[in-house]
Amino acid sequence: MSKTMNTNIFSIFEEAALQYPDNIAIIEGDQRITYRQLLQEIQQTEALFFAKGIRSGDRVLVFVPMSIDLYRIVLTLFKMGATAVFLDEWVSWKRMELCCQLADCKAFVGGWKVRFLAFFSLVLRRIPLKFGINLPPSTHQVTPTPTSPVPADQAALITFTTGSTGTPKAALRSHGFLREQYKALHEEINPKAGEVDMTVLPIVLLVNLGAGATSVIAKFKAAKPETLNAGLIIRQLNQYQVQRITASPFFVRCLADFVLKNHLTIDSLQQIFTGGAPVFSAEAAILVQAFPTTDIKIAYGSTEAEPISLISANTVAQGMGNQQLEGLAVGQPYHQAEVKIIAITDEIIEWQANTALKTREIGEVGEIIVAGPHVLSAYFNNAEALRRNKIFEGLKVWHRTGDSGFLDSAGQLYLTGRCTTIFEHQGQLVFPFLYESYFQQLDGVRIGTILKTEKSVLIVLELSDTSQKDKLNLALQNLPIGAVEVRFLKKIPRDPRHHSKIDYGILEKMI
Repeated sequence: MSKTMNTNIFSIFEEAALQYPDNIAIIEGDQRITYRQLLQEIQQTEALFFAKGIRSGDRVLVFVPMSIDLYRIVLTLFKMGATAVFLDEWVSWKRMELCCQLADCKAFVGGWKVRFLAFFSLVLRRIPLKFGINLPPSTHQVTPTPTSPVPADQAALITFTTGSTGTPKAALRSHGFLREQYKALHEEINPKAGEVDMTVLPIVLLVNLGAGATSVIAKFKAAKPETLNAGLIIRQLNQYQVQRITASPFFVRCLADFVLKNHLTIDSLQQIFTGGAPVFSAEAAILVQAFPTTDIKIAYGSTEAEPISLISANTVAQGMGNQQLEGLAVGQPYHQAEVKIIAITDEIIEWQANTALKTREIGEVGEIIVAGPHVLSAYFNNAEALRRNKIFEGLKVWHRTGDSGFLDSAGQLYLTGRCTTIFEHQGQLVFPFLYESYFQQLDGVRIGTILKTEKSVLIVLELSDTSQKDKLNLALQNLPIGAVEVRFLKKIPRDPRHHSKIDYGILEKMI
């Protein structure tokens, strides 16, 4: 970056566009756009938005699937100093309305179908300005305008947590925060100009655009993950000689299963970065087997802190066996992330001046908290979420991840699951997450967990091979927890964002 740095996050992309104008920025289906072309289209979009009344500081709801258009629109809003309020394409209509109420936007950008349906929503009808996705033909040459200078703490992007356990939290990312997040992810992923990356993680594509790399958008509908066509994705990887994949564990696992089943190799693939959900040892072993010459890294983080730590799939794969009931290794914390383990509590934690936060001993399980320049310090219009999820230690902001885990004597971090899922049974604490890890290595099990019901403890399994039912019923009576009921479901519900984690809220309603 130049010495006279503009704090506007857009300037990172702008410098890449000026340095690598002829590099392909994004490939989407049969479309491809260079950095020069993308910069020109951003200038045209800016002229349109400005003429219609969007100004610095305005919040704009963006409901656009992952595409060239999405990044053109979001980068335009960054350039203008406006705030992009981003909704995932899997979002339900009810959730969209709720997020709209929380964000109170001046404008809305979406496809014709969404804009048509907006006529039937009082919440969306109240938004003054509405725009389509497509950029109208320019009838005259647009004069480039300078990137709006903004203070580092000005809001650039608002995204929403999954909200499966209640009202979604609006995570507010300032321009300064996005710069720190860009630095952190750039260090870990290390994209280079001209490299070709396939990513299904929207924030990572922004990182690629700051480095002069090429991003291939996968032919995959995030709103309908079960329709993923692994063969089609493999053809894309080979067609564009993709060197790196950055995607959810579900996406990568589907590719791995297809590769193993069809005895394929992808010669161009050098790296895989996956995150957004835990990758247990059995699954890591499958990834290593499918991509033996590929460097596979697994990131641990959250919406409010990306990344927290990083570990190789080879290391995770070595953790097979009974030690899976002790904890899942997720690696050494990122060097700018400070990680501590505190006692698990539902209470709001208020820091007392001139006192240190009380932490757990080495190897002792507690809630994982994290601080650092890339750790989110604000939510939009949600003081209660701020109090419950943050600890303000003087000027330092700790994020409470809601995950339980521990640190070993070497400083490596281990996960033991969501704090809210831990329960007591016959005088001992039960960590469902650790049983999920253990179940995945059993023959015939695709995914499973253990729940506390009103009457007893219940093991719930989704099978990949139903012929293993009787064998599993017998084997699972010898667990440390003792004899429990086993129930088999055709499908265990997954989280809507990555389709990788169990959605406990829905599962408990099914039981």
